Amino acid sequence: MAAVVGFEDLRRPGGYAVQVLAVAAVYYGAARLGLLRRLVVEGAVVTPIWPPTGVAVAALLIFGLGCWPGISLGAFLAVLSISPPHIDALGIVFGQTAAPLCAVLLLRRARFRTDLSRLRDCLALVFLAALTAMVISASIGVCLLLAMDKLPAHSFWAVWLAWWVGDAMGVLIVTPLLLILHRARWPPSLARWKEAAALTVAACSLVPLAVYSSLSLLFLVYPLIICAALRFELVGSMFCALFTSVLATIAATDGVGAFAQLTRIEVMAKLQAFNGTMALTALLLSAVITEQRHTRSSVEQACQELVEVLEHLTAGEPPPPRPASDPEDRPRPGAAP
Repeated sequence: MAAVVGFEDLRRPGGYAVQVLAVAAVYYGAARLGLLRRLVVEGAVVTPIWPPTGVAVAALLIFGLGCWPGISLGAFLAVLSISPPHIDALGIVFGQTAAPLCAVLLLRRARFRTDLSRLRDCLALVFLAALTAMVISASIGVCLLLAMDKLPAHSFWAVWLAWWVGDAMGVLIVTPLLLILHRARWPPSLARWKEAAALTVAACSLVPLAVYSSLSLLFLVYPLIICAALRFELVGSMFCALFTSVLATIAATDGVGAFAQLTRIEVMAKLQAFNGTMALTALLLSAVITEQRHTRSSVEQACQELVEVLEHLTAGEPPPPRPASDPEDRPRPGAAP
């Protein structure tokens, strides 16, 4: 896995404490943002997108598993901000910590790379980190509500599904963006600012029309996502997906536009289906485009090296040594030549 700690300051005395507090602060801030828009499903308050899960998975991938106390502290503060302290709060904190830890362990088993340059990495993030690991937090949280008589038994599956999808959406949308920002080169290149500005104007014009129109024009967002993926790969598509999901969540919680005249269950189902398919489209399409471009670049480099070898052989000179551009291309100790 191509992740992790490259911060020398964090190895100094007190650096670990600063790291934990920073993770807790970002987690809590993301929780407060997520709580700005809520839906009531079967008497339980849920968030369509729970950003802290994405923050937690990204922090564990970037800083390593040792930052888990920051996730627990941030989750505890988030729970205290919405309800008085009870024994079930500790169980919810445990679930919110265990799920990201499980997600990162599964990603490590799959040899996940944080640059998200391969389709297999995006598939692992979707199916292992988001859809599989977030079952833990949803199951623990809803079972605790049921055990504490805060939730009727007939509402179990509706609340569980809303909780699970909200946590999974946090991983699908927030985690890729944080990984991109962590690996981005600053300052960014100014060569494509005009194209980026045009895409921004298109998004600011098209997305509100698709979300707030009573004609249910949500499908208009997908050409924008495809264009962003083709021109800017993961960066463009995921920022468009984030912008769209935020506006769609606002419209859904207000019950306007494409979400008008729907029951709470119907609003949640329509919103989560739209956000989920949009995020999957942005993530997987960008990964395919990036992988194809890397493959084409490798083929072009190999052709160039072959031309150089042929030129040296024609001139009667020994071919130049081939540099090992990828650690996986280098011979392993003990391997046959």
